[in-house]
Amino acid sequence: MTTEEITDHAAERPARMHWAQLAPEVYKAMARLDTAAKQGLDPSLVELVRLRASALNHCAFCLDMHTKDALAAGESVQRIVQLNAWEESQHFYTEKELAAIELTEAVTVLTDGFVPDEVYEKAAKHFEEAELAQLIATIAVINAWNRFGVTTRMVPGHYQPGDLG
Repeated sequence: MTTEEITDHAAERPARMHWAQLAPEVYKAMARLDTAAKQGLDPSLVELVRLRASALNHCAFCLDMHTKDALAAGESVQRIVQLNAWEESQHFYTEKELAAIELTEAVTVLTDGFVPDEVYEKAAKHFEEAELAQLIATIAVINAWNRFGVTTRMVPGHYQPGDLG
């Protein structure tokens, strides 16, 4: 293993557009929705949900952002790294976090067109009804952000915690 910095990286792909500048009212509304959605939820849980949905949606910008935000908030590297293999590394997460992660996958992927009852019921056991509503809202909002990020090809790597408020 070497500690030399690798400098032969592929060229950074440019963004297709800067949608937040072109649709500022939509961006502001999304930011307000994002703030409202996460009210009452544990900040660490919110970042785990955002990271898992962003990984499923292949949103590099959001993965970069939420990894940096999670680390800045004190989340461990190990839990972040293991999140993409959470089913095999459940011992890193609480039962409540696992229920949220599983619900995140079900809401994000929707391959069968619905969220299975057992997944919803597991989450309902760990979250009070109002908190569960906030969790569902948080999952929906990160999925919307991911769609903006992936579609407009937002460029990862430049975000620093606190950049977006």
